[in-house]
Amino acid sequence: MPNCTQCSSAFEITDEDLAFYDKVSPVINDKKYSIPPPTQCPDCRAQRRLAFRNEKSLYQRTCDLTGEKIISMFPAESTDYKIYKQSEWWTDKWDPMDYGIDYDFSKDFKTQFDSLVHAVPHASLHNMHCEHNCEYVNIEYDDKNCYMVFAGGFCEDCFFGTMIIRSKNCADCYNINICELCYELTDSKNCFRCMFSQNLQSCTECMFCYDCQGCDNCFECHGLRKKQFCFRNEQLSREEYEKKLKECSIDGFSGIEKCKNAFFSETMPKATRKYANSLNSENCTGDYIRNSQNCFNCYNIEECQDIKNVSLAEQLKDSMDCYVTGWPAELCYESMSQAVNATHNLFSNFCWEGCSDLMYCDHCFTCTNCFGCIGLRHKDYCILNRQYSKEEYEKLAPGIIENMKQGGEWGEFFPVELSPFAYNETVAHEYYPIEKDEVLKRGWKWRDKKDEIPKVEKIISASQLPDTIEEIPDDVLNWAIKCEETDRPFKIVKQELEFYRKMKLPIPHLHPDERHKRRMALRNPRKLWARTCDKCKKEIQTTYSPERPEKVFCEECYLAEVY
Repeated sequence: MPNCTQCSSAFEITDEDLAFYDKVSPVINDKKYSIPPPTQCPDCRAQRRLAFRNEKSLYQRTCDLTGEKIISMFPAESTDYKIYKQSEWWTDKWDPMDYGIDYDFSKDFKTQFDSLVHAVPHASLHNMHCEHNCEYVNIEYDDKNCYMVFAGGFCEDCFFGTMIIRSKNCADCYNINICELCYELTDSKNCFRCMFSQNLQSCTECMFCYDCQGCDNCFECHGLRKKQFCFRNEQLSREEYEKKLKECSIDGFSGIEKCKNAFFSETMPKATRKYANSLNSENCTGDYIRNSQNCFNCYNIEECQDIKNVSLAEQLKDSMDCYVTGWPAELCYESMSQAVNATHNLFSNFCWEGCSDLMYCDHCFTCTNCFGCIGLRHKDYCILNRQYSKEEYEKLAPGIIENMKQGGEWGEFFPVELSPFAYNETVAHEYYPIEKDEVLKRGWKWRDKKDEIPKVEKIISASQLPDTIEEIPDDVLNWAIKCEETDRPFKIVKQELEFYRKMKLPIPHLHPDERHKRRMALRNPRKLWARTCDKCKKEIQTTYSPERPEKVFCEECYLAEVY
């Protein structure tokens, strides 16, 4: 087994892996240009890709084309990149081909691509088909009236959440799909008016619940199937349930906090955990896998087949080492955000809508047979944003590959130092946190964040907020609230206040970033360990490390427990 060139850990390269690298190796003029085995372990490869993905850090700056004030994932001090307002980036007012350069065989590919990245304008945000008050969303698709939601799509009236898909009127959620009127819900699907819960499927009016399916009006429950009016896993009548619920005083912040503490200290420790959250899947390892086959070390995937080392994918086939890829896509390797009919894209980032046979490309749309390009639309046979004929491309591209081989660049994703983002504002820092000194030691970027002092009528400590939403005046929209945990100030926006009043929820006491951090802490890492089922002692692969105290069962023992 080779050792990772970054972390030095040993990692396995199987015969199946080698067959895949051979399968996706590009063929140009009937000659195959073999992709070599990776030099980094799967975790370090994932970290490298995620260092190019800033989802949640938004800033105010000016558009370098129009001069107007805009919201951007690039801060104002990021002056070495040209940043255009998203709507302007998509116009014909500029041409990415104007920045094209000839490949210089005396220089490495990385240096030349980096110069192109600095020259070609970047879109301020990465959204498509979003409309009606979606100024503060990023990496979203087809949203309406959403605020501070990230890495999702097809949503309406949602705010403060990540990976919210096909949902309406949801807030402070993570990884939910087809949900409505939900709050503080994670890893759930097809739910209505569910709050402070995790791993729910097709549930209605459930609060403080874990791993329940088809349940209605349940409170502080775990592992239930098709139950109604259960309180702490005890079956009650409707009248008994409503009486118990009223005694919990969940209309106020203090009552909710009391129930939340009981949920984590009493309910959750009793819950039996399935070794993996999988449904209708065969021969798969990882977590949150649905309707998939032959998927290994994969997380949050659905309708996928024959993939490995992939996170966040839907309708993806025959691919490895990808993040947010599919809808549909196939034959992609060491890439991120290859979506909507993407085929055979290698070492590329954010290439959508019919892209195929791309190598080392970034933010290209409906392009084919391009190498080292950025920001192109509807182009073929381009290298470093310069147009070539098919014959010229097929002559030059092999020479570049051979040149990259000599420098050890061929077969690896872009190095982290080429990312336009600071490491601590990317998704990489969420899953692979590193201290500032180590980040700088590796030659990567770091950005010290400072909160702007909000222009408000007054600043109030969260502990001084009224207990119930009925006691909150409309004037709260003109206040700044100091987070109880971090002292960071945050504001309440109008649609947020309307949601809390509709749901009879108190004003939150934590900054949105702290709320996101706590939702992330509920989820297991994207990492597999070998351990044994706590009931039958069968060997399992799971995201629960062996030293963790939870009861973790294999598939058979888990099903016997909950049914």
